[in-house]
Amino acid sequence: MERVRAKVLRDAMLIASKDLLIEARTREIVTTAGFFAALVAILTSVAFTEGANTTRRIAPGAIWIAVAFASILALGRTWQREREDSALLGLLVSPVRRSALFLGKAVGVLAFVLVVEAIVVPIVALLFHVDLPQVGGALAIVLLLGTVGVAATGTLFGAMTVRTRARDLVLATVLFPLLSPTLLSGVAATREIFSGAAIGELRDYFVLLGAFDAVSVIGGLTLFGALIDD
Repeated sequence: MERVRAKVLRDAMLIASKDLLIEARTREIVTTAGFFAALVAILTSVAFTEGANTTRRIAPGAIWIAVAFASILALGRTWQREREDSALLGLLVSPVRRSALFLGKAVGVLAFVLVVEAIVVPIVALLFHVDLPQVGGALAIVLLLGTVGVAATGTLFGAMTVRTRARDLVLATVLFPLLSPTLLSGVAATREIFSGAAIGELRDYFVLLGAFDAVSVIGGLTLFGALIDD
């Protein structure tokens, strides 16, 4: 059993490394999603007049809306690459377990979205006058927990829609309702952080995000093979 787990993890890292290497050469996902996320943050700051509660009420939404739509862009492009030149078929006929394929693709998407967050969070902090060093630790935990759920759920349903013609539309239509628990929890937790809440006061949000992550990862490992092989 330990040898099987080690092989799954090793194969998953190889698949993730493949996606990251392609992105390092092309930079198309991070560039496109990063510019989009930055534009969302800038337009949000321009659209709302500053006031005493602007940071607490608007900035969390600016971050998570940017993350949500950037995730769709990243997921759509990472699966589009697998459609080109029968790359997906090559993965499916290779001696790689479906669980390793799921984990590898999810880790790749997670890395892409984290890079986008590293771009958009400082922009939001600058535009909304957020003291980033003060809230950075708690915000990083919330973003990481939320992004794990987004990456795992998106990878699972990205596999389901990879063969459809209107895959981006179908993916967004299916994915956003499923992501509503983690997005709502992320926005609420971020709002509390910007209001000055300590990490200990965010325990309920951490539990909700962690539970969603666990369900997403376990569900992905269980269902991915059936979805990708259909």
